[in-house]
Amino acid sequence: MQHAPAARAPLAALLSAVLALTAAACAGGGRTAEHPATPAPTAPRSPAALTPAAVPPVLTEGQARAALITEADLGEAWEPTRGAATWRDEVLKATAERPDCRRLLDVLYTEDLFGTAPRATAALDDTDGGAQLHYRVTSHRAADLDRTLAWLGALPDTCGHFTSRAAHGPTRDVRVTAMPLPEAGEARQGVRVTLNAGESVLTVDLAAVRVGDDAASLTIGTLTEPSDDPTWTASETGARRLAEVRRQGRVQV
Repeated sequence: MQHAPAARAPLAALLSAVLALTAAACAGGGRTAEHPATPAPTAPRSPAALTPAAVPPVLTEGQARAALITEADLGEAWEPTRGAATWRDEVLKATAERPDCRRLLDVLYTEDLFGTAPRATAALDDTDGGAQLHYRVTSHRAADLDRTLAWLGALPDTCGHFTSRAAHGPTRDVRVTAMPLPEAGEARQGVRVTLNAGESVLTVDLAAVRVGDDAASLTIGTLTEPSDDPTWTASETGARRLAEVRRQGRVQV
Protein backbone atom coordinates (compact mmCIF):
# COMPACT_ATOMS: atom_id res chain seq x y z
CA MET A 1 0.00 0.00 0.00
CA GLN A 2 1.41 3.37 -1.05
CA HIS A 3 -0.04 6.25 1.00
CA ALA A 4 2.91 8.69 0.76
CA PRO A 5 1.57 10.77 -2.17
CA ALA A 6 -1.70 11.39 -0.29
CA ALA A 7 0.19 12.57 2.78
CA ARG A 8 2.39 14.87 0.72
CA ALA A 9 -0.56 16.67 -0.90
CA PRO A 10 -1.79 18.52 2.21
CA LEU A 11 1.78 19.39 3.12
CA ALA A 12 2.38 20.93 -0.29
CA ALA A 13 -0.82 22.97 0.00
CA LEU A 14 0.24 24.23 3.40
CA LEU A 15 3.65 25.28 2.12
CA SER A 16 2.04 27.10 -0.79
CA ALA A 17 -0.21 29.05 1.59
CA VAL A 18 2.72 30.04 3.79
CA LEU A 19 4.67 31.23 0.76
CA ALA A 20 1.68 33.28 -0.42
CA LEU A 21 1.31 34.98 2.96
CA THR A 22 5.01 35.72 3.10
CA ALA A 23 4.91 37.28 -0.35
CA ALA A 24 1.92 39.41 0.61
CA ALA A 25 3.68 40.57 3.77
CA CYS A 26 6.74 41.58 1.82
CA ALA A 27 4.65 43.43 -0.73
CA GLY A 28 2.89 45.33 2.06
CA GLY A 29 6.03 46.32 3.88
CA GLY A 30 5.70 43.60 6.51
CA ARG A 31 2.10 44.43 7.46
CA THR A 32 -0.60 41.82 7.91
CA ALA A 33 -4.32 42.05 8.44
CA GLU A 34 -3.84 41.41 12.15
CA HIS A 35 -1.31 44.26 12.43
CA PRO A 36 -2.44 47.16 10.24
CA ALA A 37 -0.12 50.05 9.54
CA THR A 38 0.20 52.59 12.34
CA PRO A 39 -1.07 55.93 10.99
CA ALA A 40 1.48 58.74 10.77
CA PRO A 41 1.35 60.99 13.84
CA THR A 42 -0.36 64.31 13.31
CA ALA A 43 0.97 67.60 14.64
CA PRO A 44 -0.61 68.50 18.00
CA ARG A 45 -3.10 71.34 17.91
CA SER A 46 -2.03 74.49 19.60
CA PRO A 47 -3.96 75.65 22.70
CA ALA A 48 -5.19 78.61 20.68
CA ALA A 49 -6.81 76.21 18.23
CA LEU A 50 -8.53 74.32 21.03
CA THR A 51 -9.98 77.21 23.01
CA PRO A 52 -10.64 80.87 22.29
CA ALA A 53 -7.97 83.29 23.42
CA ALA A 54 -8.71 84.37 27.00
CA VAL A 55 -7.79 87.99 26.42
CA PRO A 56 -10.21 90.58 27.75
CA PRO A 57 -11.65 93.20 25.46
CA VAL A 58 -9.73 96.44 25.77
CA LEU A 59 -11.36 99.84 25.88
CA THR A 60 -10.43 102.22 23.12
CA GLU A 61 -8.58 105.34 24.23
CA GLY A 62 -11.72 107.37 23.62
CA GLN A 63 -13.84 105.04 25.74
CA ALA A 64 -11.27 105.08 28.54
CA ARG A 65 -11.17 108.89 28.54
CA ALA A 66 -14.96 108.95 28.67
CA ALA A 67 -14.80 106.83 31.84
CA LEU A 68 -12.58 109.30 33.71
CA ILE A 69 -13.91 111.50 36.48
CA THR A 70 -13.57 115.28 36.16
CA GLU A 71 -13.36 118.25 38.50
CA ALA A 72 -17.12 118.74 38.01
CA ASP A 73 -17.72 115.41 39.77
CA LEU A 74 -15.92 116.50 42.94
CA GLY A 75 -17.02 120.08 43.50
CA GLU A 76 -16.06 123.70 42.91
CA ALA A 77 -12.75 123.51 44.77
CA TRP A 78 -11.33 120.97 42.32
CA GLU A 79 -9.54 121.82 39.07
CA PRO A 80 -7.05 120.19 36.65
CA THR A 81 -3.69 119.79 38.33
CA ARG A 82 -0.91 122.34 37.98
CA GLY A 83 1.85 119.79 38.61
CA ALA A 84 2.98 117.01 40.91
CA ALA A 85 2.73 117.78 44.63
CA THR A 86 6.02 118.44 46.40
CA TRP A 87 5.38 115.68 48.92
CA ARG A 88 5.46 113.03 46.21
CA ASP A 89 9.27 112.90 46.01
CA GLU A 90 9.92 114.10 49.54
CA VAL A 91 7.81 111.49 51.32
CA LEU A 92 6.72 108.70 48.97
CA LYS A 93 10.05 108.02 47.28
CA ALA A 94 11.13 105.53 49.93
CA THR A 95 11.48 101.84 50.68
CA ALA A 96 10.76 99.35 53.48
CA GLU A 97 12.08 96.03 54.72
CA ARG A 98 8.96 93.89 54.23
CA PRO A 99 8.19 93.10 50.55
CA ASP A 100 4.48 93.96 50.76
CA CYS A 101 5.24 97.28 52.46
CA ARG A 102 7.93 98.07 49.90
CA ARG A 103 5.48 97.28 47.11
CA LEU A 104 2.89 99.57 48.72
CA LEU A 105 5.34 102.49 48.76
CA ASP A 106 6.23 101.80 45.13
CA VAL A 107 2.54 101.84 44.17
CA LEU A 108 1.92 105.08 46.04
CA TYR A 109 4.83 106.72 44.25
CA THR A 110 4.32 105.33 40.72
CA GLU A 111 0.53 104.89 41.02
CA ASP A 112 0.95 101.68 39.00
CA LEU A 113 -1.34 99.48 41.09
CA PHE A 114 -2.16 96.81 38.49
CA GLY A 115 1.22 96.52 36.78
CA THR A 116 -0.02 97.53 33.36
CA ALA A 117 -0.14 100.78 31.44
CA PRO A 118 -3.35 102.77 31.98
CA ARG A 119 -5.74 103.45 29.12
CA ALA A 120 -6.43 106.96 30.40
CA THR A 121 -5.43 109.16 33.35
CA ALA A 122 -6.62 112.30 35.09
CA ALA A 123 -5.01 114.51 37.74
CA LEU A 124 -6.95 117.02 39.84
CA ASP A 125 -6.09 119.48 42.62
CA ASP A 126 -8.20 120.69 45.53
CA THR A 127 -7.44 124.41 45.67
CA ASP A 128 -8.99 124.77 49.13
CA GLY A 129 -7.47 121.88 51.04
CA GLY A 130 -4.36 121.26 48.96
CA ALA A 131 -5.22 117.63 48.17
CA GLN A 132 -4.17 116.03 44.90
CA LEU A 133 -6.05 113.21 43.14
CA HIS A 134 -4.67 110.97 40.42
CA TYR A 135 -7.12 108.67 38.60
CA ARG A 136 -6.38 105.85 36.14
CA VAL A 137 -8.52 103.56 33.97
CA THR A 138 -6.88 100.20 33.23
CA SER A 139 -7.82 97.08 31.24
CA HIS A 140 -6.66 93.66 32.41
CA ARG A 141 -7.97 90.15 33.10
CA ALA A 142 -10.56 90.14 35.86
CA ALA A 143 -8.73 87.38 37.75
CA ASP A 144 -5.50 89.40 37.75
CA LEU A 145 -7.34 92.54 38.87
CA ASP A 146 -8.96 90.62 41.71
CA ARG A 147 -5.61 89.26 42.88
CA THR A 148 -4.32 92.80 43.18
CA LEU A 149 -7.47 93.89 45.00
CA ALA A 150 -7.03 90.99 47.44
CA TRP A 151 -3.43 92.10 48.09
CA LEU A 152 -4.65 95.65 48.67
CA GLY A 153 -7.33 94.51 51.09
CA ALA A 154 -4.80 92.49 53.12
CA LEU A 155 -2.41 95.42 53.65
CA PRO A 156 -3.90 96.57 57.00
CA ASP A 157 -2.83 93.14 58.32
CA THR A 158 0.47 92.67 56.47
CA CYS A 159 1.64 96.29 56.70
CA GLY A 160 -0.49 97.86 59.38
CA HIS A 161 2.53 99.59 60.95
CA PHE A 162 6.03 99.83 59.49
CA THR A 163 8.95 102.19 58.89
CA SER A 164 9.82 103.72 55.54
CA ARG A 165 13.32 104.83 54.63
CA ALA A 166 14.24 107.37 51.98
CA ALA A 167 17.54 107.08 50.11
CA HIS A 168 18.80 110.38 51.51
CA GLY A 169 16.34 111.33 54.20
CA PRO A 170 14.82 110.41 57.55
CA THR A 171 12.88 107.30 58.45
CA ARG A 172 9.13 107.72 58.77
CA ASP A 173 6.42 105.98 60.71
CA VAL A 174 3.76 104.53 58.39
CA ARG A 175 0.32 103.20 59.29
CA VAL A 176 -2.17 101.47 56.99
CA THR A 177 -5.89 101.14 57.75
CA ALA A 178 -8.88 99.88 55.78
CA MET A 179 -10.75 102.48 53.74
CA PRO A 180 -14.50 101.92 53.40
CA LEU A 181 -15.84 102.29 49.86
CA PRO A 182 -19.34 102.40 48.35
CA GLU A 183 -20.85 99.24 46.86
CA ALA A 184 -19.56 100.19 43.43
CA GLY A 185 -18.47 97.94 40.57
CA GLU A 186 -18.10 94.19 40.84
CA ALA A 187 -15.19 94.30 43.31
CA ARG A 188 -13.45 97.03 45.26
CA GLN A 189 -10.79 97.68 47.91
CA GLY A 190 -9.28 100.71 49.58
CA VAL A 191 -6.71 101.64 52.23
CA ARG A 192 -5.66 104.83 53.95
CA VAL A 193 -1.92 105.28 54.41
CA THR A 194 -0.64 107.78 56.98
CA LEU A 195 3.02 108.81 56.81
CA ASN A 196 4.54 110.87 59.60
CA ALA A 197 6.64 113.38 57.66
CA GLY A 198 8.25 115.10 60.61
CA GLU A 199 6.48 118.40 61.15
CA SER A 200 3.51 117.29 59.07
CA VAL A 201 1.51 114.15 58.34
CA LEU A 202 0.78 112.98 54.80
CA THR A 203 -2.39 110.95 54.29
CA VAL A 204 -2.89 109.06 51.03
CA ASP A 205 -6.02 107.10 50.12
CA LEU A 206 -5.40 104.27 47.67
CA ALA A 207 -8.55 102.71 46.19
CA ALA A 208 -9.69 100.72 43.17
CA VAL A 209 -12.92 99.30 41.73
CA ARG A 210 -13.30 96.62 39.06
CA VAL A 211 -15.99 96.45 36.37
CA GLY A 212 -15.54 93.34 34.24
CA ASP A 213 -12.02 93.31 32.78
CA ASP A 214 -11.53 97.02 33.48
CA ALA A 215 -10.66 98.88 36.64
CA ALA A 216 -10.40 102.41 37.95
CA SER A 217 -7.75 103.20 40.57
CA LEU A 218 -7.03 106.40 42.42
CA THR A 219 -4.78 108.03 44.98
CA ILE A 220 -5.72 111.13 46.97
CA GLY A 221 -2.98 112.67 49.06
CA THR A 222 -3.12 115.62 51.45
CA LEU A 223 -1.07 117.24 54.19
CA THR A 224 -4.22 118.57 55.84
CA GLU A 225 -7.10 116.77 57.54
CA PRO A 226 -8.25 114.03 55.12
CA SER A 227 -11.85 113.71 53.99
CA ASP A 228 -13.61 110.52 52.91
CA ASP A 229 -15.82 112.36 50.42
CA PRO A 230 -13.46 112.63 47.40
CA THR A 231 -12.45 108.97 47.61
CA TRP A 232 -16.06 107.86 48.02
CA THR A 233 -17.34 110.06 45.19
CA ALA A 234 -14.54 109.19 42.79
CA SER A 235 -15.00 105.45 43.40
CA GLU A 236 -18.78 105.50 43.04
CA THR A 237 -18.93 107.89 40.08
CA GLY A 238 -15.98 106.29 38.34
CA ALA A 239 -17.41 102.76 38.58
CA ARG A 240 -20.79 103.90 37.26
CA ARG A 241 -19.16 105.77 34.37
CA LEU A 242 -16.92 102.82 33.53
CA ALA A 243 -19.92 100.45 33.47
CA GLU A 244 -21.80 102.81 31.16
CA VAL A 245 -18.87 103.13 28.76
CA ARG A 246 -18.53 99.34 28.63
CA ARG A 247 -22.27 98.95 27.96
CA GLN A 248 -22.18 101.49 25.14
CA GLY A 249 -19.14 99.79 23.66
CA ARG A 250 -20.96 96.43 23.50
CA VAL A 251 -23.97 98.07 21.84
CA GLN A 252 -21.72 99.66 19.21
CA VAL A 253 -20.08 96.30 18.50
